[in-house]
Amino acid sequence: MNESPEPGAAIHPEHPFAAPADARDPARQLRGRLVAPVTVWTAGSGSAAAGLTVSSMLMAGGEPPTTVCGLLDPDSDLAEAVGDSGQAVINVLRWPHRTIADVFAGLHPSPGGPFRTGEWSAGPVGPVLADAAAVAIVTVVEQRPMGWSSLVTATVDDIQLLDSDDDDLLAYVRGRYRTITAVRGG
Repeated sequence: MNESPEPGAAIHPEHPFAAPADARDPARQLRGRLVAPVTVWTAGSGSAAAGLTVSSMLMAGGEPPTTVCGLLDPDSDLAEAVGDSGQAVINVLRWPHRTIADVFAGLHPSPGGPFRTGEWSAGPVGPVLADAAAVAIVTVVEQRPMGWSSLVTATVDDIQLLDSDDDDLLAYVRGRYRTITAVRGG
């Protein structure tokens, strides 16, 4: 008697769509090893509000003012909204915001629109996540092509920090979310 295989898919430890090890791009592998913050940048209001998960960003301190650089998808609604208004909100995400990060990255559905996931309020230049670890209001100085992205350089106008000892900041490394607890001290 012939036995037929069990229905369903077999689960393997390797990713089914991963490139073979000898064909992987070294620059992409390096980037995957860099710990990146997970933020959602927003701009606009009402039905014109747009947002995008951004982990390719950095801040450069200085007097005056502090500068933020971020890489945006040039075809995104956010890039257009930032180009139109010249301002944006940077919402720094925490560990519980993983679904929000996926929604604004276009990886998770959000019936009714992306701002239905999470608790958002109207900010001065774009939506603000109620329990973000930090929020920065920025004014765009320059927006130009950079590789496959649009490099946005902006100055920081205002910063709001969540008053909490357990931020559990959300980070992205090697294709996965990780949590990083902020270290506080003197």
